[in-house]
Amino acid sequence: MSRYRGPRLRICRRLGDLPGLTRKVSKKQAPPGEHGEKNRKPSEYAVRLEEKQKLRFNYGVNEKQLFNYVKVAKKLQGSTGQVLLQLLEMRLDNTIFRLGMAPTIPAARQLVNHGHIYVNSRRVSVGSYQCKPGDIITVNDQTNSKSLIEKYLSFPGLANIPSHLELDSSQLIGKVNGIVEREWVALQLNELLIVEYYSRK
Repeated sequence: MSRYRGPRLRICRRLGDLPGLTRKVSKKQAPPGEHGEKNRKPSEYAVRLEEKQKLRFNYGVNEKQLFNYVKVAKKLQGSTGQVLLQLLEMRLDNTIFRLGMAPTIPAARQLVNHGHIYVNSRRVSVGSYQCKPGDIITVNDQTNSKSLIEKYLSFPGLANIPSHLELDSSQLIGKVNGIVEREWVALQLNELLIVEYYSRK
């Protein structure tokens, strides 16, 4: 399973701000572990590994899934790093999170798995579903589905909805208008280092 079940703040203290993983903020500044910050300079491999781990934990994918995304990104036209980010950003669970319908990506995945979300009037229960331009995302007509998402919408995870998405909060309808652009990716990382990490495998 791809779901991370361990302490999330520990990951954020090690890797930095991961908006998709948790909304909590740690009071501790030092990295986790008995010895905290090590003064020695990290190796090139350690830097690449850290960037890769940021991507993994933020989007909630396991190693095999991420490796498969990299292989797909290499086959598509364009910069491999940017295409990889676009593939991850266009996942259904991330799209729901970016629309503000869920506070984190794990919460969005749970909404999808429990059948609260419809895409183009069809129930989709797989969080890794790839959204395409023109997709209409709606909420199950049941009262508990709507009340749950309305509660989440009152406290969105991120301040702004990306330019490629559109939300009608009164009707609880989201629309995908295009492919996400690089500047709208909420994660601070260098995607080229991730491509370099996998090119050495």
